[in-house]
Amino acid sequence: MYLSTVFRPVTDPPGRRRRRLALVSGNVVALGTVSLITDVSAEMVAAVLPLYLVLGLQLSPVAFGVLDGVHTGATALLRVVGGFVADRFRRRKLVAGVGYALSAVAKLGLLLAGRSVTAIGAVIAVDRLGKGVRSAPRDALITLSAPPEALGRAFGVHRAMDSVGAFLGPLVAFAVLLAVGQSYDAVFVTSFCVAALAVVVLVLFVRERPSNEAADAPGEPRVSVGEAWGLLRSRSVRRLLLAATMLGLATIGDGFVYLVLQRREDLGLRWFPLLAVGTSLAYLLLAAPLGVLADRIGRLPVVVGGYVALGATYLLLSGPSHGWPALVLTLTLYGTFYAATDGVLIALAGPVLPPRLRTTGIALVQTGQALAYLVSSVLFGLAWQAWGPQAAVRAAAVTVVGVLVVTVLLLAFPSRLILRRVSP
Repeated sequence: MYLSTVFRPVTDPPGRRRRRLALVSGNVVALGTVSLITDVSAEMVAAVLPLYLVLGLQLSPVAFGVLDGVHTGATALLRVVGGFVADRFRRRKLVAGVGYALSAVAKLGLLLAGRSVTAIGAVIAVDRLGKGVRSAPRDALITLSAPPEALGRAFGVHRAMDSVGAFLGPLVAFAVLLAVGQSYDAVFVTSFCVAALAVVVLVLFVRERPSNEAADAPGEPRVSVGEAWGLLRSRSVRRLLLAATMLGLATIGDGFVYLVLQRREDLGLRWFPLLAVGTSLAYLLLAAPLGVLADRIGRLPVVVGGYVALGATYLLLSGPSHGWPALVLTLTLYGTFYAATDGVLIALAGPVLPPRLRTTGIALVQTGQALAYLVSSVLFGLAWQAWGPQAAVRAAAVTVVGVLVVTVLLLAFPSRLILRRVSP
């Protein structure tokens, strides 16, 4: 288990290398707790939303793809705005809190939207606006709460805690549906209450300025628009941003993956939320170990391995194998993909970005991925409607291969900083 970090000065005799205890700061643990509670709320809704939209409202695959893309990508540009505001005013906790509060309120908005697809789309956009605003400040706080050589570990612990919430959320939704029947409103109300609790924890326990954040020294001039724009003049940042965007094109979205599984295995509707539980369990078990591995062997190899797992997931979805063994293997590989990429990609980006612009830079990376995800969701919905789900998934697997080749060419050779092994 990871406890609060105590950084010690280097006092070892020359030539002697002492292995330090693998610890993370209390701020990382607090942020992980907020993410855990928030993910319980978010995954409760995410676990039932595909069924609600496709089977309840009879949306076509294209319409679902658009809404699924909106769920992540439609408000992506506001991530950069939120990141810049957090850097300029040095209020990362405040900006993150606004994002968490918006997502909480959106859960109640689903009650008011009724069966209107337009209203549901607007509410989903607000929810994703909240996620977009909070993600970069939260991740920036993590990078500023851990030394560079331990970023993989810090993000691994945070994402492991986050995945506990992702694991529990569908179970809570499943329990609510069992208790009250097919009442999606009960799921939405419970989700709001849990999200509100996360905001309270953020306010009480997360610190605005970690002790090692030298960039926020008194008298330091505020970040300007020109300084933020100057990030794109860095070759390393441009390559990182392009690679992250390309990787986003390879992701088709959880809703589609679970809908394909449900149809292939002919699962009863009440079991649908449990598909996300399988993915989250693999994520929970692997996030921290893969974060530590990324610190030891390099972050790029771990990210590439994660997308290899994603390609294997798509091949299993489109292949002839059926039954519980294939289902368990598919969910395990899908969880491995998230564990190897979600936090590790941001840990990979952290050392490339200056501390003063860390939040803005992370927001740029997340924006590139989110916009690419919006495009990929719409294209996958069109492919599903035109060719059927199996052919569409096979096309996604081919896309993963092409994207990985481009990513390695962009990041492996020109940037030793990104690929190099970080000494413990």
